[in-house]
Parts: sequence; C-alpha cells; structure tokens
Amino acid sequence: MYTKDHGLYVAHGPAGPISICGKMANRHGLIAGATGTGKTVTLQVIAETFSQAGVPCFMADMKGDLSGISQTGAMSGFIEKRCTEFGIASPEFASCPVRFFDVYGEQGHPMRTTVSNMGPQLLSRLLQLNETQEGILNIVFRIADERGLLLIDLKDLRSMLNHVSENAKKYTAAYGNITAQSVGAIQRALLTLENQGADKFFAEPSFDIYDLLQCEQGKGVMNVLAADRLMLNPKLYSTFLLWLLSELYAQLPEVGDMDLPKLVFFFDEAHMLFDETSKALVDKIEQVVRLIRSKGVGVYFVTQSPTDIPEEILGQLGNRVQHALRAFTPKDQKAVKTAAETFRANPSFKTADAIMELGTGEALVSFLEENGAPSVVERAKILFPLSQIGAVSQSQRELIIKQSRLYGRYDKVIDRESAFEVLMAEAEEAMEAEQKIAETKEKPSKKQSSESGSGILKGIFGAVVGAMVTSVTSSIGSEVSKKVTGKQSKTTAKDIAGKAVGSAARTVTRQLTRSVLGTLLK
Repeated sequence: MYTKDHGLYVAHGPAGPISICGKMANRHGLIAGATGTGKTVTLQVIAETFSQAGVPCFMADMKGDLSGISQTGAMSGFIEKRCTEFGIASPEFASCPVRFFDVYGEQGHPMRTTVSNMGPQLLSRLLQLNETQEGILNIVFRIADERGLLLIDLKDLRSMLNHVSENAKKYTAAYGNITAQSVGAIQRALLTLENQGADKFFAEPSFDIYDLLQCEQGKGVMNVLAADRLMLNPKLYSTFLLWLLSELYAQLPEVGDMDLPKLVFFFDEAHMLFDETSKALVDKIEQVVRLIRSKGVGVYFVTQSPTDIPEEILGQLGNRVQHALRAFTPKDQKAVKTAAETFRANPSFKTADAIMELGTGEALVSFLEENGAPSVVERAKILFPLSQIGAVSQSQRELIIKQSRLYGRYDKVIDRESAFEVLMAEAEEAMEAEQKIAETKEKPSKKQSSESGSGILKGIFGAVVGAMVTSVTSSIGSEVSKKVTGKQSKTTAKDIAGKAVGSAARTVTRQLTRSVLGTLLK
C-alpha cells in the first residue's frame, strides 16, 4: 500500500508500519519461506505497492495466482481482522493495470527473442552443452557474424551447424577442430529443445524490453508472465528470465540513484536459476545483479531458503522478507541458522527461533534504511493485498489481453531472410552448377556425334564384309581348285581366285550398304 505518510508500506510491526525506502528499492531483495507460508501474497502486496507508486513490475506467475492483481479486491473476515490490527479504517480496494505474457503465446502476449540475441553462452546453458560443444557453438556464431548471416530461429542455427560441419576443413585452421560428433550432439540438443516448445520462443518480432516500462493512469503496469507450463522446463524458464535481465542491463541507460526504481523484477522459484549452473555463469549473474541497480532496476528473488542463492548474490540483497522455515532435518536446521545470520539481530528475540515460530502471513522483515544500512529485523505481519487474491477466469484473462495496447504487436511471426534461406540458396546454386558440368561431360557435340556414328558404321561394315568375303573366298577357292585340277587353263588358279574375291566383295558391300541405310532411314 503506497501512501504519502508511510511510503511503500508492506508490513506492520510492533512499532507500526514497516515500509521499503524508495531510494533503496533498487538495492534488490529476497522473499523466502517454506511452501504455504505466504510468499505469493507477500510478492503480490509488494508488487501492487510499487504499482500504486508508479513503478512497473515484471513477475512470473507459477500457478496463476498472481493474475488476480488485475481485479479489485473485496473485504473478507481475514482482511477485516487485519484492518483492526493495523488501524486501517476502510481500505480502498483497487486493481492494477496488467499485461499478460506467455513464452508459448497461449495465455498472453508472446515473448520472443532471436538466437543471436540469446547468444552462445546462454544458449549453451539452455542446451546443456559441455565445454567442447560450447566452443563449437561459439565458432558457429562467429562465422555467422563474419558472413553477415542472421541467426533468428532454430532452423537458422541448425543450417549453420550443417554448413560448418560440411566445411570443417575450411574452418579448422582459423577456429580450431570441429568434429562431426560434437555438431551432432548440438543438433540432438536442439531437437530436444524444440520438442519442449522453445521453437516458439526463438522468432521475430523480438520482444522490446521497453514495453515492460509502462504506466497507465499513474500506476505502474504489472507484467505477469504465465509460467505454469514454462516451469515444467526449468532450463528454458531460468534461461529466459536471465536473458530478459541481461537485456534490461544491456539496453537501459545509466540513471544512478532515483527516488523510486524504473522497474522491479521478481524472480520466482529463483533456485532454478542456479541449479546445475557453471561458475562462469554464476559470475555473470552476479555481475548483472550488482550493476543493474545503476540502471534503476530492482531484482527480488523469491525462493524457499536463502541457501538457494549463492553467497556472492545473497550479500547484495538488502531488502528481506523471511517467512517461516521448518527444521525437520539437519539440513533444514542449517538453513534456518543461515537465514538468521543474514539479519541484523534484534535483542528482543532470537532470530533463529522466531523463523520456526512464524505463522502464515507473518515474517521477519528488514529493509535498507535511507543511509543504506539494514534495519534491525522485526517480527511483523504482511499487509493484505488491495487486489483480488487468487486466479482470474479464462474469459477475464482474454478480455485483458484484447484490451492491451500490445494486442496484435507480437502475435504474428515474421520469417524474413536469414541464415537458413541464404545457405539454402547457396546449396541450390552449387547443385545446379554441378549438374551443368555433369551434363556437359555426358553430352558430346554434333560433330563428335557424327564422327562417332560414322566410325561405328564403318566398323560394322568392315566386320560384316570381312566375314562374308572370307566365306565367299573359301567357297570360290574350292571351286577353282577343282577346275584347275580337272583341266588345264592359261590363267593360274591364283589369278582366278583374286578376280572372283574382288567381284564378290563389291557385290556384298553394295547389298549390305543398301540394307543398313534402308534400316536407318525407316
């Protein structure tokens, strides 16, 4: 609840209202607690308080519960009791302006980016690649960049991988060894990612992060991401949110300290961001979280235990709300002790004991003071939301989507010329060139064809005539021999045989020529 007197009023302690200092709101925060202790309601209270102050927020809605922030709340027995405890006479219930988003485009405006914008580092994490495979992916991005090939969707990346694999010898000298096995592993990982629906995420038009920084009627717009399906693919969920955070850091200008942040980013189920994450990527997240506050962005992690957050990042979270933790195991007891040690001690109670005694809606609260120092931890009750608690109906969701200023802006996918189209065109040109060369070799010229036909015909005539002449010669020679031996003649047998063979050969040639030409001319 944002008021002039109490500022960003979110909780009520023994001494009265407890508020987040607007100037310190971009110093990030943590909302922790076991399941069922009230983390989601606390997130809703803080978010709508920022909205009333004119600060837009982005939050992931895991179960659909946060969608109720779009509807006006109503009095209930629980709220009436809280009003008495907090000294609130008549709460002014109100809704917040909301825009629904969905990576899959089913329950809100689509949120897309390109493969190039995601970059090889985040994409490698999403694909769960090893060091060698990540190196090859970096090579692919480098070659695409040097050739001016756009990597927009997954088919662009797949075609670039094929191109690099087929031309591995060409690129190995400049970029290092490229193995077919590693390329094949990346292709299989892409197929798995595609089966999870990530092909809908990589496309154009790419989402403009400035669409998150909007206000309506003086209130900050609540950008609610439908994540019930997305969280079933933890790698896609965490990588998407990390990409969004990186884009905010890369595109927003430096603004320094402001009276209120430009945007507050709530990262629900934050442990997913750090599960199976390399040290290099954790360092990257730490850097973004540490520096993005100078862009006027506050990041609030929502998780079960502070131990879910790496110490380097946990130390940067100045505004903290700790709901109850249960200490049933030695690991749980250690988590309680760690959580207690992150607070500035209050001499009136033991922090570790209080964490295990808190009821639903209660929390240990410590926010940064105006000088940047953390306040003494207080045992407090979280304020009730002024908007609806619980999910909206499907018809209400659809109406809000259609009334949004973004309706129609991202709905239709644009498939312009990119790496896939360029490489396909090059492959077709290469095939056509090879086909022409092959046809030239197989198809001789007219002169060569004529000479070849003439040679073949001559060969046929020679072979047939030779065989017939041999036969005739043999026959005539036999007859001549009989005549010579039978009676004397002035002409020798040799002369008679020669004349007979010549005459026979000419006769046979004429007959054979007429026969062959007649056949060819039919």
